[in-house]
Amino acid sequence: MTQGTKTSDPERIPVIIGVGQINDRPEDPDQGLDSLGLMVEALKIADADAGGGLLADLDSLAIVDQISFHSLGKLCEPLAAAIGANPAINYQSAAPHGDTPVRLLNEAANRIGAGEVKLAAIVGGEALRTAAGRAAKAASGEDKSYNAIRKVATRREPNYAQKHGLAAPVDVYPLYENATRAAWGESLEDAQFESAEIWSRFSDVAAANDGAWIRKPASPEDILKVDERNRPIAFPYSKLMVANSSVNQGAGFIVASLAEAWRRGIPEDRLIHIGMGAAAKEPPSILHRDRYDGSVSMETSITRTLELNAMTAKDFDFVELYSCFPCVPKMARRILGWPWDRPATVFGGLTFGGGPIANYMSHAVVSMVEKLRHEGRYGFLFANGGFATDNHCIVLGNKPIAAASFPQDFDYQAEAEAKREPVPELIEDYAGPATIESYTVFYGRDGAPKAGVVVARTPADKRTLAHVDVSDAVMLAFLTDGKAEPVGTTGQIVPIDEGFGWRAA
Repeated sequence: MTQGTKTSDPERIPVIIGVGQINDRPEDPDQGLDSLGLMVEALKIADADAGGGLLADLDSLAIVDQISFHSLGKLCEPLAAAIGANPAINYQSAAPHGDTPVRLLNEAANRIGAGEVKLAAIVGGEALRTAAGRAAKAASGEDKSYNAIRKVATRREPNYAQKHGLAAPVDVYPLYENATRAAWGESLEDAQFESAEIWSRFSDVAAANDGAWIRKPASPEDILKVDERNRPIAFPYSKLMVANSSVNQGAGFIVASLAEAWRRGIPEDRLIHIGMGAAAKEPPSILHRDRYDGSVSMETSITRTLELNAMTAKDFDFVELYSCFPCVPKMARRILGWPWDRPATVFGGLTFGGGPIANYMSHAVVSMVEKLRHEGRYGFLFANGGFATDNHCIVLGNKPIAAASFPQDFDYQAEAEAKREPVPELIEDYAGPATIESYTVFYGRDGAPKAGVVVARTPADKRTLAHVDVSDAVMLAFLTDGKAEPVGTTGQIVPIDEGFGWRAA
């Protein structure tokens, strides 16, 4: 797809005309909505927000894949039937990745810009809390520590990374946190302070947002204090720093051509214009990436979005910087130029607003639309998915975005690859001297360390993994007490029963 030519034809200018989101909090999980039910309700709310009567006329319906009720299968036909729609374009994303809602929004804008559709809806929903409650009831109340995310990640025979504990996102993102802290020259105390300040502002936004899951402010001190209510998860993250997927949330929005919005009689102050977007990805394997102290795909998607829309950070009144774990908005804000002491969310972040797997950014779109209808001019949306893998940004505004033209090619993968440094060769059976590239320590539900992993570089600059012996109090303190920076220090990798272990020099 080539970049579109700027047009003044209202039939080819995309605008968001309706938004809706829902929280479902049943006392009895058997009475709760499943993922399909959440999507239906979210679209009905979006339809009402746009004045009603639009769903039956949809030309396109795009669904964010969900994991909480996999038994439902593909939801395209059931959802269309439930809302009384018969769209010519009806599809579900191939996988539940966090960038999906923004990609589907960009695709809808492209179809309108190409004159293919006039009305499009995007929706998603996750009911992991209800699914977990039903699973617990089926087990006679026994808590089986239901974790759908980890279950999906480890469905096959464990690979090399998974054998070292790197299975779910919460295991992997600390590698970026610890590597970026070292690269930025921050102490552990300063890095944790930045995380806590950003997260505290997220909680304030969530507290004021009717659509958020947790509406209770948390101070930086609350977030930094590790105790039984805020137990450590994976160093240096505690529970109040990680995404809260135990939610029942749905969100959706309706996109139309400007001409169709006019025909429907939607007031101008309800219309939110869509700017251009840019996307790029990291390699799927976390061990086949060039670095953990940055992301060329994130940098490319953010900087290209700014260039495409002829904007800088100063043009935005609001931003949503994807916030599954602190390292992501911390990296993104530095690329964007967004100050740490301004809120980096309009929804409330994945800890407090809620983390419905791939559909978080649909809630961000809803909240950004609601914000821009009442104040400011422009908003910036940065979506991230997978294991810091997928990046897609886009701009919204309550007035036309002068540089925007559709359809547009939002794929900037080639540009990201051109910037990528050489990826180190992976070696799985190395013993000998090595240097810590990054690391983390994993904790059990009781707050005690249960395992750890070091990502290391050999003298030949190859990459390898080593287990951490958490019974070694001296080593554990070195990795976690902040008195010295472990990243960049040397040690030895030695054979042990379960493979290879790290020994400090």
